[in-house]
Amino acid sequence: MSPDAWISIAVVLAVFAALARSQVAPYLVLLAGVTVLMLTGVLTPAAAVAGFSNEGLLTVGALFVVVAGLRQTGALATLTQGVLGHPKSEWRAQARLALPVMLSSAFLNNTPIVAMMIPVIKDWSQRISVPASRMLIPLSYFAILGGTCTLIGTSTNLVVNGLLIERGLPGMGLFDIAPAGLAVATAGLLFMLLVGRHLLPAGKQVDAAKRAADNPREYAVEMEVMPGGAVAEKSIEAAGLRHLPSLYLMEIHRDGEIIPCVDPEQRLKGGDQLVFVGLVDSIIDLQRIAGLQPATKQVFRLKADASRRVMAEAVVSPECAIINRTIRDGRFRERYNAVVIAVSRNGQRINSRIGDIELQAGDSLLLECMPSFVERNRNSRDFFLISQLQDAAPPNRSRAPVALLILAAMVGLAGSGLLSMLEAAFVAAGGMLLGRCCSQQSALRQIDLPLLLAIAAAFGLGRGLSDSGAAGYLAQLMQSMTGGNPMLSLILIYVFTAILTELVTNNAAAVIVFPIAYSTAETLGVNPMPFMVALMIGASAAFATPLGYQTNLMVYGAGNYRFGDFLKVGLPMNLVVGVTALIVCPLVWPF
Repeated sequence: MSPDAWISIAVVLAVFAALARSQVAPYLVLLAGVTVLMLTGVLTPAAAVAGFSNEGLLTVGALFVVVAGLRQTGALATLTQGVLGHPKSEWRAQARLALPVMLSSAFLNNTPIVAMMIPVIKDWSQRISVPASRMLIPLSYFAILGGTCTLIGTSTNLVVNGLLIERGLPGMGLFDIAPAGLAVATAGLLFMLLVGRHLLPAGKQVDAAKRAADNPREYAVEMEVMPGGAVAEKSIEAAGLRHLPSLYLMEIHRDGEIIPCVDPEQRLKGGDQLVFVGLVDSIIDLQRIAGLQPATKQVFRLKADASRRVMAEAVVSPECAIINRTIRDGRFRERYNAVVIAVSRNGQRINSRIGDIELQAGDSLLLECMPSFVERNRNSRDFFLISQLQDAAPPNRSRAPVALLILAAMVGLAGSGLLSMLEAAFVAAGGMLLGRCCSQQSALRQIDLPLLLAIAAAFGLGRGLSDSGAAGYLAQLMQSMTGGNPMLSLILIYVFTAILTELVTNNAAAVIVFPIAYSTAETLGVNPMPFMVALMIGASAAFATPLGYQTNLMVYGAGNYRFGDFLKVGLPMNLVVGVTALIVCPLVWPF
């Protein structure tokens, strides 16, 4: 091997070691590795930064804006609330997650599926009191498994099919690889639900009692059940309103009557006003639940468009003009162009409806207002300690149909082939902004820059292995070991592909190994199809490291995982999937 090849291998191994043992952010470690390859001359500056212009990376970036629109309009909660529901156990939660993710990943690129689901799963995990770390690795794995079931499930399958057509062979049909893909997906799913879930990190789910002790500001808030909405005519238990983290449903107001100590089987009716008590983060999450809206009618009389509103906290000063008056009598909305959503008083529970609360000095108010309210009243004698809450804008549900229409258009344009996934994602992102589904500020906040940097740097490392000849040398070494046994050759090609795809991108691994797999089948005089399908699965089914597949890298930071967390659950998953693929491929496509 050339010196450049040795340097590339050494740098990749060093990056793996640093990710496994260091507490440094993954994107910094990956960027450091690419920098070393550039400084040693293995990569030119243009090659080192080529990952930043990669279509997959740009697609993920655009999808963050699409997610911002879906989230800010509440459309994302509407889409997932009915499917995910409120399971009573972690096992049921993972099972609920599996089917929709695997099914959608079979017909859509799994990268946007995971990009859109990450914020949904994090919110959902909090509501069902399951640590996000127990759900995000399964999210990535289910998306990968679903992608193996059809030709369009992942770009790797399309790459291999294109290489076959270049060789003069007929291309594969949409479901030609389904027998192997379905077998692999079923085996992987059963492993994850029966064994793999026990290997996931425990995570840090802070219970309600601890959060209340850490933050004694307990707010009272009223929410109204929307007639015909997602929770109307459901029981409190079925609506998922019973075990909300750090939040307690105190009573229901219905037709002038008060229903206290709410029974979990109590059915909700349109127009019911629900009085909750809880911490500020939980109050904000409550407003994202489809089928509920703030009970105060003043919210809908604010002049500004909902997409421009923000949430803020303010503490009432002793000199406030409406102190010792109720929020209603003091005409809070008209005076400040802001609406009181919830009130906290020295950690005490306030057993009054919002409009009937008499303001006292020191009361903390959770407000829906314009950003200008914060600046205008920062030095006001009426309030002190005014602060805008980040990522806490109230959902603009009136734009939810527009957001869903944009999402459907993106899926239709990309699925039909009229536009590439990149083009469709950019059109959808622009539509979210122009359609006022999200503001520029919320879109920018939604973009995960460290994740994009990590993905771009991972492309650079893969480019270093390819350009230096290290990957090619390793492939030739493997070919010399295959001998004349077709099954042994198939096993070695699959194992080498699975190892290589953990080091470089899945597409790069498929491109590197394809000529070896094809020439091996040609030399042995056997059917190339079992080798091609095994190559597709081996390149896609990368579970053991966060670098092995793009969706793994996406959940790596979002779930606060360590490198070893993927090894612990991913290695046995690799083994289960590999054994299944190596059994099924020769049976479906005999040598």
